[in-house]
Amino acid sequence: MAALAAEAGLERIHVLAWRDLVDIEAGGSELHAAKILAIWAEAGLDITMRTSYAQGHPFEGTRDGYRIIRKHGRFMVFPTSVISELLGAHGPRDGIVEIWNGVPFLTPLWARGPKIAFMHHVHRDMWDMVLEDKLASAGKFFEHRLAPPLYRRTPIVTLSESSRREMIDYLGLKPGRISVVPPGIEERFAPGDEEESPEPLLVSVGRLMPSKRFDVLLDVAAEVRRSVPDLQLVIVGDGYERPALEEQIAALDATEWVRLAGRVSDEELVSLYRRAWAVTSASIAEGWGMTLTEAAACGTPAVATDIAGHRDSVAAGLSGLLAPDPRRLVEDLIAVLTDAELRQRLSQGALEHAATFTWEATALGAFTPLALDAMRRARGRGRGATLR
Repeated sequence: MAALAAEAGLERIHVLAWRDLVDIEAGGSELHAAKILAIWAEAGLDITMRTSYAQGHPFEGTRDGYRIIRKHGRFMVFPTSVISELLGAHGPRDGIVEIWNGVPFLTPLWARGPKIAFMHHVHRDMWDMVLEDKLASAGKFFEHRLAPPLYRRTPIVTLSESSRREMIDYLGLKPGRISVVPPGIEERFAPGDEEESPEPLLVSVGRLMPSKRFDVLLDVAAEVRRSVPDLQLVIVGDGYERPALEEQIAALDATEWVRLAGRVSDEELVSLYRRAWAVTSASIAEGWGMTLTEAAACGTPAVATDIAGHRDSVAAGLSGLLAPDPRRLVEDLIAVLTDAELRQRLSQGALEHAATFTWEATALGAFTPLALDAMRRARGRGRGATLR
């Protein structure tokens, strides 16, 4: 990577993101950025990341060799980050990376020089689930109509081929501008000495927010339990949906077999993956099912919704099963939990599938489009072309 950066003339990279990894609502997008930037910094790149303020953390700091600036709130981070870049407040840069998480920073309008955007998935139906009607309509208009024409010349990095397809079909982005770079899997996610739970154990991991549809998962699990009466479900993660989920668990009379574990240590998460009979997700939108590939690396198959992102993180029929609707999710979970031979076959397939993903490959793959954009612009300057 160092040689590629030198050839492209890239040394100082600025990254604009909505949230930092230490934010209380951080999720897969923030982990993805943190892993990549740490590897870039280790390769010798000078990285500055600008995000919104993270509760209880300093405005400025460093992590894994790169600088972090956390200022202003969820909405004001967008205009203030742009103004700071225009004024040079973050220092000089050779390239810029924008993480487009629903609301973009609109770098094509104001940022000169090499640039790329990370876009994990299309938000589409998520707007209605997390915002009131007028704001949801504005979000969908901004994502679907206003922003895409601005980004048609910007290299886009996404996590899965299925997400790339949505960006082409729904947003109208140019196929040749979109690179698919799957996320890696940390080495700690691997088979261990823990024995499989003596009772059928399902594990689901994610932020407790509407788009993850843990409410649907609870109803599905209650239905599965009619056929698998000793089923146990552990949901890992925090979020503002927790009170509603607690009420639903009580209404289902499920307090004895459902546990909301909240945030857990790295060691406990790995142990849960290893002990689980399957990992599951009823999410409606994902850039990549990172928790599904983490579990796969531990030898645990997935049973999840058939959505963009899941279609690539789960090799259907090899490392797990994908269901088009809740009814089928119930049937697939029952099949995996009651058929030891099927579960063993999917477990072996999960290990094979997970072995193909490393963070080093992800970091290089995410950097390459930025380097190519820099070299293309350099060639253009050599011909006297005007850069945009």
